[in-house]
Amino acid sequence: MQTLGDIKRLLAEHGLSPRRRFGQNFLHDQNLLRRLVDASGVREGDLVLEVGPGTGTLTEALVDRGAEVLAVEIDRDLAALVASRLGDRMVLIQGDCLGSKRRLAEEVRSALGGRPFKLVANLPYEIASPLMAELMLGHPECLGQWVTVQREVADRLTADPGTRAWGPLGVIIRSGADVSRVATLPPTCFWPAPKVTSAMVAIERRPGVSVDRDYAAFITRLFASRRKQLGGVLGKQIVARAGIEPTLRCERLDVAAFERLFAEVCADGKSG
Repeated sequence: MQTLGDIKRLLAEHGLSPRRRFGQNFLHDQNLLRRLVDASGVREGDLVLEVGPGTGTLTEALVDRGAEVLAVEIDRDLAALVASRLGDRMVLIQGDCLGSKRRLAEEVRSALGGRPFKLVANLPYEIASPLMAELMLGHPECLGQWVTVQREVADRLTADPGTRAWGPLGVIIRSGADVSRVATLPPTCFWPAPKVTSAMVAIERRPGVSVDRDYAAFITRLFASRRKQLGGVLGKQIVARAGIEPTLRCERLDVAAFERLFAEVCADGKSG
């Protein structure tokens, strides 16, 4: 597994340096990288999607476990670098992992081929939330996500109802998966050091559970009116039929309450 010195050397040999526009902060703490791979439970023959492989530090750890790695790198130069090192042990797509309407890019979907897979990645901060949501909503074959994200995102994923961090992302993800925090990463674990703290999280999809896009849109709309009473937003009778006090605000509800409320709204024909 690459050390910080290895990462700097590889970049220098290819005439490269970290690019701010791609959010390139290279994780070089080998113990934390192993912890993420261990948490994912990746075994020989598993299909793994990695987004943002960088110089291939995590990629190397995954292929050493016998995983079939599909890596997606938006930076053309880094894609060439990682291909020169690991191209015969992985499949590499150079491009954006998200395409139109923030859906998984067609080339990525085609390469995955509808097979069960895991996302294991140190995610670029800008795409973390939309990618995690897309895999939950549009890809039930994604068995789970073991990712490094900004700590603020991890806080939203693990928040309790009624707290400031409780919002659409946490509700949507936890409607179909169990979420736990694997580790907290100070900026010094990265080069160059970002201005924020990061965290590793495990998102393990519950077997047989899928999350509807209409449900996700409903949750997002509710939180757009998070300061309003639910009875005023949806109608007191609908809210009461879901077993919820109409004077409550959506930020007070847990996942089970949101699911009951959505069922009642659909039954009433007002989910659109």
